[in-house]
Amino acid sequence: MQKITPFLWFDKQAEEAVNFYVSIFKNSRIGNIARYGEASSEAAGRPKGTVMTIEFQIEGQEFVALNGGPVFTFSPAISFVVNCETQEEVDRLWERLSEGGEIVECGWLKDRYGMSWQIVPTILGEMLQDKDAKKSERVMKAMLQMKKLDVEGLKRAYEQQ
Repeated sequence: MQKITPFLWFDKQAEEAVNFYVSIFKNSRIGNIARYGEASSEAAGRPKGTVMTIEFQIEGQEFVALNGGPVFTFSPAISFVVNCETQEEVDRLWERLSEGGEIVECGWLKDRYGMSWQIVPTILGEMLQDKDAKKSERVMKAMLQMKKLDVEGLKRAYEQQ
């Protein structure tokens, strides 16, 4: 068991969201599912027998999703960064996670459940941390013009082509 586990509060679509997430990421799985019983159903105002919490893993990271009602919603103040090795991986994850959601900018998107994601090529961090401040500034400027991040466009800015 990992020491810290993100706990995601959904209105009533936790199971649907978890199924969506595990269908996107290759190394993922659904774990234990707890259902509302008599006492918890009454306290939460949720139908008895429906999913209360569902444990799942994405790329080895453990999560728990809760059907807690409409009291709280997600905010871009919390997001998940997905480090991608290739443009193909960026493209695939971007397309799937943004289905029914909202495309933002600079590699950010909001999925159909309101969760914010950053789909980032790993090379971006290397370029932004380059000792040559002019190179990293060009990359930052290029990134700020993008919605989905484009590895080749970032490389062109880095190499000033």
